[in-house]
Amino acid sequence: MLYRINPKTGDKFSALGFGAMRLPLNADGSINEESASEIVHKLIDAGVNYIDTAYDYHFGESETFLGRALAGGYRDKVFLATKLPSWHVEKTEDMEKILDEQLKRLNTDRIDYYMLIALSESRWEKLFNLGVLDFLAAEKSRGRIKHVGFSFHGTFELFKKILDSYDWDLCQIQYNYLDEKFQAGSKGLEYAAKKGIGVSVMMPLRGGHLADRMPADIAGIFKESHASRSPADWGYRWVLNHPEVTVVLSGMNSMEQVEANLKTASETAASSMTYKELELIGKVAGELKKRMKIGCSNCGYCLPCPNGVDIPSCFTYYNNSFLFDDYDTANFYYHSMLGAESNGCGAASNCLNCGECLESCPQGIDIPKQLEAVGRYFNDIKKA
Repeated sequence: MLYRINPKTGDKFSALGFGAMRLPLNADGSINEESASEIVHKLIDAGVNYIDTAYDYHFGESETFLGRALAGGYRDKVFLATKLPSWHVEKTEDMEKILDEQLKRLNTDRIDYYMLIALSESRWEKLFNLGVLDFLAAEKSRGRIKHVGFSFHGTFELFKKILDSYDWDLCQIQYNYLDEKFQAGSKGLEYAAKKGIGVSVMMPLRGGHLADRMPADIAGIFKESHASRSPADWGYRWVLNHPEVTVVLSGMNSMEQVEANLKTASETAASSMTYKELELIGKVAGELKKRMKIGCSNCGYCLPCPNGVDIPSCFTYYNNSFLFDDYDTANFYYHSMLGAESNGCGAASNCLNCGECLESCPQGIDIPKQLEAVGRYFNDIKKA
């Protein structure tokens, strides 16, 4: 395993970090704790020492699972990060209550990196006005938080404003070869590095779109290289190639993914890719951008929809039809899982254009407008 230093704290992070947002599941949707624990222990035994979770991941069960999985000495081998959700905070006292609960769930007496999650303009303003900076300082003094940071989904200008507003130890941004100019992007990465602040990267494969979901003809472009690598390997290497990146998060849910990512993270030093390799990735990115209709990463921040629309699934079936050039399969799954065959639960036609989802979307998608397009495409007609 290769390691990188957080320039702000001096902590030595494994280049690969584990994101506990997409854990292996049982048939009923609950976490498969046996498989998930094997993954966590394998990663730590192999040198991975940064684990990222959040209050709402897996409907609140991710933190609880990790509290059990990190028992038996594993807790002290990792930097543990979790996040404060602004949408559960209505008054100042709520912050302490949430942290209390997180410490209990995680079965620990301190959080190594406590992050404000998914900051947007209004979320930052809300937390700021409720005194979140005083709260963070107080909890650092108490020893319940060691370091502080934030994850971000907004414009570069807002990113810069937040980064300049406090003495942060770490920031977390979405970054991959499709998103160089999106949200904080390359400008944000470079600005954080210039200020000497560590950068954790999420969505390095854009929710799987740069891995096994990639169309075969586009993935085949990588075969022009002499190197035999999977699309996922190429995607991770592109991010790891940036010296400004401190740790790259991966939501691994199979041992196959674990083995592959450990190999990549153990081989890829900063600034190690050649010009021809980077040029090839640029070619792949260009072809993907031509084909994807809606840039949804399936993060689920838009849920729950007050009208029951399963927004990520609607967009997934829609995108899959174009990405894989297979309308019949996408249409079948849309109607069987979301449409009339399942009593219309989750279908795009349930959207009433209330707009509640708009601010929640990290990708800045006009969700109501796109849901209307999805409904038309799959002949899912809004009922009068």
